[in-house]
Parts: sequence; structure tokens; C-alpha cells
Amino acid sequence: MAGICIKPMVLCLVLVFVLGHAIAEFPKFHHRMKGGNNNNGTLNFLVIGDWGRRGEYNQSQVANQMGRVGEELDIEFVISTGDNFYDNGLSGEKDPEFVESFTNIYTATSLQKQWYSVLGNHDYRGKVAAQLSPYLHQVDSRWFCSRSFIVNTEIAEIFFVDTTPFVRDYFRAPNEHSYDWRGVTPLRRYISNVLTDLQLALKKSKAKWKIVVGHHAIKSVGHHGDTVELVNLLLPILREYNVDFYMNGHDHCLEHIRDKKSTIQFLTSGAGSKAWRGDVKPFNNEGVRFFYDGQGFMSLQLTEEEAKIAFYDVFGQVLHKWTSSSQLHSDM
Repeated sequence: MAGICIKPMVLCLVLVFVLGHAIAEFPKFHHRMKGGNNNNGTLNFLVIGDWGRRGEYNQSQVANQMGRVGEELDIEFVISTGDNFYDNGLSGEKDPEFVESFTNIYTATSLQKQWYSVLGNHDYRGKVAAQLSPYLHQVDSRWFCSRSFIVNTEIAEIFFVDTTPFVRDYFRAPNEHSYDWRGVTPLRRYISNVLTDLQLALKKSKAKWKIVVGHHAIKSVGHHGDTVELVNLLLPILREYNVDFYMNGHDHCLEHIRDKKSTIQFLTSGAGSKAWRGDVKPFNNEGVRFFYDGQGFMSLQLTEEEAKIAFYDVFGQVLHKWTSSSQLHSDM
């Protein structure tokens, strides 16, 4: 399996688990692209979010189509935008939900690749340490989840950001849900460290494509809408360092929205299982290139010269395509 070295990854996982927010910089992993095959210098991967429901709400059907598209594109890996296990994350390392909602669902040969995952708000309702634990990597070697980290490829750098602690509503009382905030307190320092580390990493990056992944949307016309805290704190950094794509889940839909003040494209892929039909906020189409309120997923194909994105529904039909040049950062 192409990807990161297993032993160093496990070591880094242990460090993340033990040290938590004390790490000075985002852990960085180098994903070695496989040679030959159908890629010819192209980095292909899938993006899925808000999925873990033991196959229900069309999760299994979406997984089947991911397997088909993954084979056609000869993908390198899969990105999960969070809310990996519903409704309340994992209860522990040996929670059967992990196998029942992940291992037993994404069984296609093309999906037996590395999965890079961030945490969502539903994951924080369980024991966060369970999803971050190296034990799950032993159960299923595809699994990798951390709070914030970087995946470096030959073509792109992908910056994964832990966005749930940014959202103030989760901390306000009364709250019908309980969250596992161990490892993110004191909160103000944690958020400051995340932003500082991201800014430093983006400043150092020489990648052709810069992609940031978080669970919560910066811009969305779905149920939750824009995340004000990310608009105020994260978006200015993405604009300053010319990030190409911000990818998220949280809203159970598929979206493509163009930033009005930069070349950033906001891509929502949070339709891995339960979708919210008809739950869309009024908008005047300004900046909104695509919205779909059903289940599905997204693919990205990156070369040194261009990026191609595509959104698929539960039947594997292409709903929306878009191409961008790395030279001009404009529509083709």
C-alpha cells in the first residue's frame, strides 16, 4: 500500500496521543505517491464526511460508488472531513462501531488505501482519545486520525485543522450534549496554538496546491451555514497564504462556493450517509457554484498544472465538475 511508513506513523500517533496540544508544530507526514499505474503524475483522492452509521442512510450505497470511482481514478487515499461515528463518537478503542461503520462498509479494493481523518463535533461527544489511538491502526491499517496535522505529497500539501474547539456554542450552558474536551484546554491557548502553527506551516509551504481541511464550514448555504468563528479567525489566514481549497463536512450536503475576495474554493463533502433534504438557506447565487442536498462524495485530481474536482451522488452520477489552473488560479 502506497502511503506513509507504518512504524514512524505509529510513533507519531503515540506522541500525539500522549503530548496532545503541547506539540509545537503540526505533525507532518509524507505520502509517497505510487509510480506508474494510471496516475502519470496525478494525485487522485476522494473526500467524504459525516458517514459512520453502520451502513444506514445509504452509507453502504455511497461506499459502493466510492469504490467504483476510486478504481477508475486509481486513488492514492481518502480524506474524511469528520463526524466519523454517529451519534456520539466512539465509547472506547474497542467500540464495535469502528469495525461496523468503517471496516465492514468501505470494503472495495480501491478503498484499501490510507484514510486521513479529522474530528467532528459528534466525534467529540465520545472519547476522543479512542479515535486518536494507535490501537485502531492495528485493527484497520488504513485508519489515521489526529487533531491537526499535515500530509505532504509531491504535488500538494494538505493541512488538517481541528475546528470543533473553535465553535463557542458547544461550550455554552445549558447544552444537551456532553463533549470530551480533554487535550484542548485551556481553550484560548489551544486555539491560538492551532492558528499560529497553521500560519507557520502555510508560510513555509512551497507546494503547488495548498489545501486546508476542517470539519466545520467557513462558507455554506446548508443547515448550519457559515461558521462565524472560522470566518473571523481562520479565513484571513487562508487568504493571506493563498490557499486553494478549503474542504469540510458538517452540513450534510455537497457544495462548491467561490470566495469573493480571493481564489479560495469552499468545498463541502458532508453527505456520506444521512442527508438533509430541502434544508438550505436562501442565497442569491453569488459565489455559489453548486449545491446538492442528497448523499454523495467528492473527488480531486491534481497535477502540477491543474486541479479537477467532481461531486457524485449516491448512484455515482457526476453532479458537478470544475477545473482550475495552478498558474492562473482561475476557471478553465
